[in-house]
Amino acid sequence: NTMSSSLTKQYVHRDYGATSSGVNSINSVPDVNFSGFSPTEFISLSESIAQNINSINSCWSQLRKVLQLAEAKNYSSNMDEKVQKIQNVANEKIEATSKDLQRLSAVVRRGDKQQKLQVEKLTTDFSDVFQKYSSLQQNIVVKMKKMYLQNVHSQIDDEEASRSDKEQLIQEMKQMRKDLQFEQDVLIDREARIKEIEANVIDANAIMRELSAVIRQQEESIGTLESNVEQVNADVEAGTSQLIKAESRVRHRRKVLIILVIAVIVGLIVTGIIISQLKR
Repeated sequence: NTMSSSLTKQYVHRDYGATSSGVNSINSVPDVNFSGFSPTEFISLSESIAQNINSINSCWSQLRKVLQLAEAKNYSSNMDEKVQKIQNVANEKIEATSKDLQRLSAVVRRGDKQQKLQVEKLTTDFSDVFQKYSSLQQNIVVKMKKMYLQNVHSQIDDEEASRSDKEQLIQEMKQMRKDLQFEQDVLIDREARIKEIEANVIDANAIMRELSAVIRQQEESIGTLESNVEQVNADVEAGTSQLIKAESRVRHRRKVLIILVIAVIVGLIVTGIIISQLKR
């Protein structure tokens, strides 16, 4: 239909980040159901999923920058908190998108083939961005653990060096102990944050299982639609064939009727001629 084709054009020609046009388009579409299909809900879910995909991709870019800083040894402890914030945003978007895709898959069952293909594309886009984000998340955790262990070993070396240096003054030793205690507290705090970050790593297997179920539903739905179209075409061809046969029979009967009428007329004429000759 016209409404679904306009949505498809809008989705194909805009970037995921274009939110204003999406909101306007949602508000401009009347809330009408056609055989159980809601164009308004279809557009709303599609827009929400597209925006979430863009947000997840943005989180992936931010995490990649953090990883690059860590590899360049420019990673600071305050970045742990930044990683946690990025994780929280991304995990929220991933869970919301997974649920929206399941709902959209149910809504589009009564939609046309173009709309179902659009849902399939959204599912593929989400799967791609989720997998690369999940992989980067794992790399971040591994890198942070490695750097934490390096800091712990460095602190132990500093403590041993300070104890073996007998020429230092007692006051300097006290100050050093305070500094070491502070560093130890920082390491303990960082270890706790790393554990929280590791705990926030979203279960990729669970999300992929949900996506697989959605994709199977879409394939079955598209297959059913194509089968119905083929059946309708077959029925139309059969009906056309029957009409042609019926028309042929009608023409044959007309010819027979015309021949009979002509024969009767000729018979009447001949009979009239014979009667007129007999009267003479």
